Amino acid sequence: MTNDFAFTIKSLRFDENYAPAAGTRLTTNFANLARGAARQENLRAALHMIDHRFNDLACWDNPEGNRYRLELNIISIEMDIAGSGESFPAIELLQTTICDLSTGKRLEGIIGNNFSSYVRDYDFSVRLPEHNRGRDGFAVPDDFGVLHGRIFQEFIASESYSSRFAKLPVICLSVSENKIYTRTTNQHPVLGVEYVPNETSLTESYFGKMGMQVRYFMPSGVKAPLAFYFFGDLLNDYSPLELISTISTMETFQRIYRPEIYNANSGAAAVYKPSLKQSDFSNTRVVYDREERTRLATEQGKFAGEHFIAPHKSFLDEWATRHAA
Repeated sequence: MTNDFAFTIKSLRFDENYAPAAGTRLTTNFANLARGAARQENLRAALHMIDHRFNDLACWDNPEGNRYRLELNIISIEMDIAGSGESFPAIELLQTTICDLSTGKRLEGIIGNNFSSYVRDYDFSVRLPEHNRGRDGFAVPDDFGVLHGRIFQEFIASESYSSRFAKLPVICLSVSENKIYTRTTNQHPVLGVEYVPNETSLTESYFGKMGMQVRYFMPSGVKAPLAFYFFGDLLNDYSPLELISTISTMETFQRIYRPEIYNANSGAAAVYKPSLKQSDFSNTRVVYDREERTRLATEQGKFAGEHFIAPHKSFLDEWATRHAA
């Protein structure tokens, strides 16, 4: 690890009184819910869904289905470039804490879950469209995601991370509409049945540059596979309750944001192609504006370009080259 960056970690509780902090990406799952006239109803409903799903999956020694409550903290990481005197909101993750109401114990869950990054917005919503403007066909820059990936790995290798978190992060995302997923015979007692995609996606490649690999599992009761990005051994490095904390949290967000896939009225078949155009699904009671989220991603990408990429381009190019060497 180099000393070119310093990371400051801040924590904010995600509950029904949550309001986005300055610097939070407004497209982030939790921030998007905390807006508008129905903000508190949105938050309360989402948290109830998370707790209900957690108890549904953690059903042993839980006869009434109410043994556990999940606490969520938003972990915001600010990055300082050495000597610049400036900080930039680099990454946001979610940390889960499992409250066992039967024993009174609090158990550390998983860090990661959601993943938010202004630089990723810049890459996907600014740089990629600019690279393809006027082209025949779709193309990806040769170094696409390299800077972002190295910044992320720098944070994971930092003392700031290791002194705060006991395990490496797990990030849980939706499947891609552009891929076909095939069910395998492999089944995990918590993660469920495993699926494999027909080809690698751009998101997989992007997270690969962050040092993460991916596997797709459909837990019991989930209507479609979830993408789990991780370091190490996903199936053996985390306890059942830790894994359930991620599943219950991120499945809830996906049911709200992609109900056509994750709140469908029937589950994924053995060969499955996700689609946001299918109509056989149920809406949650949580208000969400998908079009606004897309628009804000572009605005936030431009913010990263203007306030981080452009002012520090020479240093970032030199640092990325040195880091690679």
